[in-house]
Amino acid sequence: MITPEFKASILKELHLDDYDIKDETLANQIPGWDSINHINVISAIEKDFNVRFKSIEILKCKNIGDLQNLLTSKLSKK
Repeated sequence: MITPEFKASILKELHLDDYDIKDETLANQIPGWDSINHINVISAIEKDFNVRFKSIEILKCKNIGDLQNLLTSKLSKK
């Protein structure tokens, strides 16, 4: 489930007021999320939640729900 804080981090980085982000949403379905902004979004999430992702972890994420689950996993290990 997409948390409000996670969603806010994405929307803030992409300069969007609102967008319906669900677990199954793909990055390319979100306005403004392109290859350049992909790096920016990941960096913003890392900064906002004080976590670090490995490249291989990001590559395994097939949708936004996977990214949320990865973040949740990282936060639970803190």
